[in-house]
Amino acid sequence: MTAMSGLDPKHFLWRTEGRVGIVQLDRPERKNPLTFESYAELRDTFRALVYADDIDVVVILPNGGNFCSGGDVHDIIGPLVGMDMKQLLAFTRMTGDLVKAMLGCGKPIVAAVDGVAVGAGAIMAMASDIRLATPQAKTAFLFTRVGLAGCDMGACAILPRIIGQGRAAELLYTGRTMSAEEGERWGFFNRLAAPEAIEAEALALAARLADGPTFAHGITKTQLNQEWAMGVEQAIEAEAQAQAICMQTRDFERAYRAFVAKQKPVFEGD
Repeated sequence: MTAMSGLDPKHFLWRTEGRVGIVQLDRPERKNPLTFESYAELRDTFRALVYADDIDVVVILPNGGNFCSGGDVHDIIGPLVGMDMKQLLAFTRMTGDLVKAMLGCGKPIVAAVDGVAVGAGAIMAMASDIRLATPQAKTAFLFTRVGLAGCDMGACAILPRIIGQGRAAELLYTGRTMSAEEGERWGFFNRLAAPEAIEAEALALAARLADGPTFAHGITKTQLNQEWAMGVEQAIEAEAQAQAICMQTRDFERAYRAFVAKQKPVFEGD
């Protein structure tokens, strides 16, 4: 296992509060676009989180009133126009690997969306487990507006499962902005919070998750992802095996003893 509390990334901000890791993109003057370097560093960070024993939950926060404006026009889109197919595929696989790393990191991810969350920024919100937003949040999967398909970084697989096939198809074909109110009504956002309160709400939710049975949370995340491709009978069997594993944890015993003693259980993640 590794420690992530001392992480010092060069292309985004990272800090910890207790056992919560906090990510912020750090180009607020440009609405926090991604670059080749920040894509790769975020991918590597989420991959490393699988083995982190000091982080139980991750929060992605806005910076300067915006979440993420997607791939930088000058640093990414411009160079892509001059690449050959092999180079382009290497890039699109790298961006997809960020989503794979987020899904596979073993930790719940809470996204707090304010202002702009478009392109790859919308994808990062989509790939998170729980999404909060301010009423000012503007989310757009705008790939068609730059001449690309809507099927980017897993959007055609994941977005319909969150908001439904028809709504996802409309957003992915048109590239239009989904308002915060639409996002909450459609189930993309779990709830809305005032701009001055969203960071505190996201961190409070993360702290609550970190105080829970964190080994079991990792199992929940695994099953939520794996059961997309399972039939119901397979899923029930997979959950039977997963729950039997969790019943061997000390947290399960702690919860039982606390219940008998009429106390609140104190989970330790083992």
